[in-house]
Amino acid sequence: MEQELVAAALTVARARGRDVADVPLAAIAAAAGMSRSTLLRRLGGTRGPLDDAVRRAGVDPGGRPPARERAIAAAASLIAEQGLGATTLDAVAAAADCALPTLHGLFEGRDGLLTAVFDRFGPLPDLEALAADPPDDLCELLREVHRAIISAFAREPRVLPAIFADACGRPGGPGQAMLKAMVPRTTESLRALLSPHIEAGRLQPLPFPMLVQLLLGPIVTHMLLRPTLEAAPGGELPSVDEITDTLASTYLRAVAT
Repeated sequence: MEQELVAAALTVARARGRDVADVPLAAIAAAAGMSRSTLLRRLGGTRGPLDDAVRRAGVDPGGRPPARERAIAAAASLIAEQGLGATTLDAVAAAADCALPTLHGLFEGRDGLLTAVFDRFGPLPDLEALAADPPDDLCELLREVHRAIISAFAREPRVLPAIFADACGRPGGPGQAMLKAMVPRTTESLRALLSPHIEAGRLQPLPFPMLVQLLLGPIVTHMLLRPTLEAAPGGELPSVDEITDTLASTYLRAVAT
């Protein structure tokens, strides 16, 4: 029976020009001469065994990522290539091959989608992971924070530079709104990282926003300007690792006790 089901699935998939995983079970059941409920019963209630049987036959069943993942990936590519202004829900729906009402249901509108993109491609995942298990050494901690920012700027597609470009070019626009929306979580992570060192007297008890600005401002500015400076005549720059060491040391000289 397994061979018959695999043959039916492959026949329908070839006829439709689709992966087996994208062919409805009802169509496979019809090709196998049974009802969909009978097919599901024989598969144990899920199509997983059928996909496994297709793999055993030497064929990749394929299948696309869920609509949410496709939408986030499509929006990230549009932001990096065309900017935030061109990243409409209609454009994302077309690029992700999903219905516009589906996007509204998944993200509750464009702002929700943009927030999900920033959460995936910005520095927050790395900063939150660092806050959960920080190094004890303060200088190494600062380097790790800088590396999180560097990784976010270098991550493909290049979402973060496009967001900053929009924020600088259109005050009050979606780029600035995205950055503002991430301030609470960013602050929470950095407070968890820096507070023990402030309480231990290793850092000056400056207003916390100032400590954050002094920490993030130089590395963000460097990453924004680095592509332009590298392209300039005589624009050979130190490696990002050297920059990280330099900025961490400079920060300590400025605010360490």
